[in-house]
Amino acid sequence: MIELGKTQCLNVVKKVDFGVYLGTEEDKVLLPKKMVPEDIEAGDALTVFVYRDSSDRLIATTKTPKVQLGQLAVLKVSQVSKIGAFLDWGLEKDLFMPFKEQTKHVQEGDECLVALYIDKSSRLAATMRVYDYLTNAQNYVKDSAVSGTVIEINPDYGVYVAIDNKYFGMIPKNEVFGKINIGDIIYGRVSKVREDGKLTISLKQKAYIQMDEDSSIIYEAIKNNGGSLPFTDKASPEIIKEHFQMSKNAFKRAVGRLLKEGKIVINETSINMK
Repeated sequence: MIELGKTQCLNVVKKVDFGVYLGTEEDKVLLPKKMVPEDIEAGDALTVFVYRDSSDRLIATTKTPKVQLGQLAVLKVSQVSKIGAFLDWGLEKDLFMPFKEQTKHVQEGDECLVALYIDKSSRLAATMRVYDYLTNAQNYVKDSAVSGTVIEINPDYGVYVAIDNKYFGMIPKNEVFGKINIGDIIYGRVSKVREDGKLTISLKQKAYIQMDEDSSIIYEAIKNNGGSLPFTDKASPEIIKEHFQMSKNAFKRAVGRLLKEGKIVINETSINMK
């Protein structure tokens, strides 16, 4: 059976002036003449990808697309229209992505992580709603360095990430500092591997490493602010997050490190360089 959206091996059943038909007499697809290898004969096998042409007819190609049915890939937006976007997936006809399948409005030149699916009209299309296409990781352990694409943001739970653009990962909301947008590439570490293979991600290093980084950031901020910070480690979490994009606990640990190293003094309302 000919499968839409997949690479498959099909036999030549008929040669015509404008190409060859592949498959069986009852179920066949055209491979256009410009794609047909020389000296091809009936019965020969060819590896092709099957999609639909601009007239919505099944067509075969010997080119390999950048994404196949059920897979994920990062594709570039080649055009935006009133009904959606068109993506370059390596074939002559661009891949359509409807507006309703966009988790953010894309612009020409953008790159986005998408999955390939068959819509209700039996056409191939792209979607940025890739959550259900992710698989569970097998080869990660706690503290593994990871990177991935942000696919969804839930204020109640956190940020969902496609690790390596294929595995399920989540950054819990208490680990999210700073502005993160859908489509952003994040770098972090595995803080937990769940029993089902899903990954919990932290954007911070292990505490003792992060403390060094945080203390350097705070010290530079004090230095650049004339040697003084107009609040202490007793400031509200909101103020600390606004200035340093870190939790109050992380801020207090870093300030404690600077205090212990003799680099700062803490007054009633400020932190100052020594």
